[in-house]
Amino acid sequence: MKKLAIIGGGSWGTALAIVLSRNARPISLWIYEQDICEQVRKGRENEVFLPGFRVPDKVCPTNDPAEALADAETVLTVVPSHYCRPLYNQMLPLLRPEMKFVSATKGLETESLLRMSEVIRQVVGQRFQPRLAVLSGPTFAREIAAGEPAAVVIASDDLELARDLQRQFSGPSFRLYTNSDVAGVEYGASLKNVIAIGAGVCHGLGLGSNTMAALITRGLAEISRLARALGGRQETLAGLAGMGDLVLTCTGALSRNRQVGIELARGRSLADIVSSMRMVAEGIKTTTAAVDLARRASVEMPIIEQMKAMLFEGKPPRDAVRELMERSLKSE
Repeated sequence: MKKLAIIGGGSWGTALAIVLSRNARPISLWIYEQDICEQVRKGRENEVFLPGFRVPDKVCPTNDPAEALADAETVLTVVPSHYCRPLYNQMLPLLRPEMKFVSATKGLETESLLRMSEVIRQVVGQRFQPRLAVLSGPTFAREIAAGEPAAVVIASDDLELARDLQRQFSGPSFRLYTNSDVAGVEYGASLKNVIAIGAGVCHGLGLGSNTMAALITRGLAEISRLARALGGRQETLAGLAGMGDLVLTCTGALSRNRQVGIELARGRSLADIVSSMRMVAEGIKTTTAAVDLARRASVEMPIIEQMKAMLFEGKPPRDAVRELMERSLKSE
């Protein structure tokens, strides 16, 4: 089988390398940090981002993009959203038209408000039009690496590509469903992180199940409104990349975005929270992008507006909850 290049050696990239290596294909894993790359190569474990899981021998860690991409049939990028454009600009001379591209990043570019697939098309399109898909769904890296059953979505406007990747990536513990709604999948994947920070706030304030259920339900309504206004489909947001990922990220103890909200509710500043985290919580940057997109599309998103006020304007969490509850009454 032809080689898969996974670009990004954080927890999710490492977990994907582990689960996809079970499909008997050679994999190169590009890791930005030289010291972590050497540690994974020698000890077969990513002790920083995914401790406790063995990286199979068929996965070849490298710090060299050229080595990672050499002879690769498929390029799967798993990097924070703000690294996507500079990384693709760096890789551009190494990319080939016959390659298949997959984005597994759940975020938006803050400055341009573009989805990751749009960023990739914009950069790679300087040389050729890429065949491109996005991978998303309710997944925690540790559970994927452990081989626990999970279902995700592979979305592309190229149905043949989506089906091909579905066959290549699916395995005993990793089931893929195809979808043609790339916009809906990417907006669901990105915006759920903002609602998850709110879920953490609710948990940190000691609020109960009623509050959490209301937040998830009304959060999904906000995500769906914006996604539909920007070209996504309602049924996508009711599926794995929408409701599925939202429920997981809002309720799961492994959610980094939820943890940010918990710490906010405890009175820690955002700067202090971020400085103590080794991994990126995408919901922080996505919050400002989501508010800007909503205003551009004239879509009402009161929960996400309050999240921005808490994160960047110092609003006390209890004040934000009170303002949401005291909004003018309306129909569902």
